[in-house]
Amino acid sequence: MRRNAIIILMCVELMLNAVNLLLVAFSTMYNDSSAQLFVFFIMVVAAAEVSVGLAIIVLMYRKVQSIDINILNRLKN
Repeated sequence: MRRNAIIILMCVELMLNAVNLLLVAFSTMYNDSSAQLFVFFIMVVAAAEVSVGLAIIVLMYRKVQSIDINILNRLKN
């Protein structure tokens, strides 16, 4: 099975957005705005995670000319 690093990064972002949607929905349902502030911090962390993840993917592509995660085992040496 071929695992692409960009697809894995997109899946993590999708999970974070699902949590954000859930927090906003419960915040609206219970009339509590503290969860919406927490959503803002999750979005900031997600943006930082994307920038670091993309930098790692670019460096990996420069090194091995592929973004396949299975090739990372070769970089141990």
